[in-house]
Amino acid sequence: MQLNFNDDRPIFLQIAEGIEDGILVGAFPEEGQIPSTTEISMTYKINPATALKGVSRLAEEGILYKRRGLGMFVAKGAVSKVKEKRKAAFLDQYVAGLIQEAKRLGLTLGETMELIERSYHHEQD
Repeated sequence: MQLNFNDDRPIFLQIAEGIEDGILVGAFPEEGQIPSTTEISMTYKINPATALKGVSRLAEEGILYKRRGLGMFVAKGAVSKVKEKRKAAFLDQYVAGLIQEAKRLGLTLGETMELIERSYHHEQD
């Protein structure tokens, strides 16, 4: 996980996203423990309350859960929850704008899909 202190996004959101990234790539497996807020705050030299805010956000979303006296753990089904959350954000942040621009340019759905497929396959090469 990396924090960018020059980013416009709040640090607590970057922490939450970093943990989500770790969940998606398997660094934090379901039912596995994540670093404590103290560890996070010491590693990144941030206020522990900021780390707690990021972790608490994921707990509120059901992605993490607390084991009393042991710390925070990744919930069962967290990978699916994170993927669904990110798909919805992807739709809002990228796809909706892409569709609007395609319509402004007069592109058909087929032409738009062709451009997407060409770009998608080009990036895999």
